[in-house]
Amino acid sequence: MKNGRECGRQPESMNNKDGENATDQFAHPIEEEFARILDYYGIPWEYEPRSFDLEWDDTGRVKVAFTPDFYLPNQDLFVELTTLRPKLVNKKNRKLRRMKELYPEINIQLWKRSDLRNLMLRYGIDEQVTNIMGTKAQNSENE
Repeated sequence: MKNGRECGRQPESMNNKDGENATDQFAHPIEEEFARILDYYGIPWEYEPRSFDLEWDDTGRVKVAFTPDFYLPNQDLFVELTTLRPKLVNKKNRKLRRMKELYPEINIQLWKRSDLRNLMLRYGIDEQVTNIMGTKAQNSENE
């Protein structure tokens, strides 16, 4: 859950430990599916636990920040998911490069549509693949 609270959820209920409906917290359907896979395999995760400041104005106020989608504490890994068209992924790649410059101790990976599709097919979530492919999926991420 946001603010760094761990979400030990069961895939059947998708309720977080506070009893809230977890499906309302995700920005994109692929995030919910990713959480279900992690839960199924018992992998602890946190949803958008922190933001990283990337750029500041002359007065020191943050102009650009980056909030990765997931943190996997057992792997000490942040994961950012994207279903954007390949040419639009450049913006996220720039943020990740900047983040690695400023925070070299932070482990982060960008998982693209093809990575997510392969993961979902591998774990038998074929029916959800359409949620991350095509124009509809790309447009819902831009909102």
